[in-house]
Amino acid sequence: MRKAERLFQLLTLLRGRRTVITARSLAEYLQVSERTIYRDMQALTLSGIPIEGEAGVGYRLKPGFTIPPIMFNAQELEALQLGARMVQRWGDDELGAAADSALTKIRAILPDRLHFEHTLKPEWMLVPEYSSGENARFGEQIRAAIKAQKILNIQYKTAEDRKSSREIWPLGLVFWGNVWTLVSWCELRSDYRSF
Repeated sequence: MRKAERLFQLLTLLRGRRTVITARSLAEYLQVSERTIYRDMQALTLSGIPIEGEAGVGYRLKPGFTIPPIMFNAQELEALQLGARMVQRWGDDELGAAADSALTKIRAILPDRLHFEHTLKPEWMLVPEYSSGENARFGEQIRAAIKAQKILNIQYKTAEDRKSSREIWPLGLVFWGNVWTLVSWCELRSDYRSF
């Protein structure tokens, strides 16, 4: 790991804590020596990061210290906006609302030079709305089952238009442009199946 990456990770670790963390713990986490941690802490302090530290006790950032947000360039903003719009159009309602919330937060921190361009919905960035059909209703339940590693009992129509009931372990969702596919382990077939 390069020094710049390590310093960034150290700063991220300190930002995520409210209590002190020892040099030994930091060294174990980053897989470096304690001496390296001491040098890195000195480098961060010399660069203006307000780190409080005491020998044998540990380190922490001074309360109230914040780092300005990392700013996106125009192409990164376009990519984020396009991705969020795709989620809004093709995902379930819960993900669509989360994408909208993320865009609102991003727009709130944009400098003036980028704010106007990326607050409006550019006409050149169109995302067609596919008919979500019946399956969109179950998106939230399926995602929850995948994360919780829980069995789902489903009923679906086969390619021959026959109804079938299955007990499955959902593994993931794949989006094929206008169709969502659920990849899973099927208890009935004792094999991987896509629905």
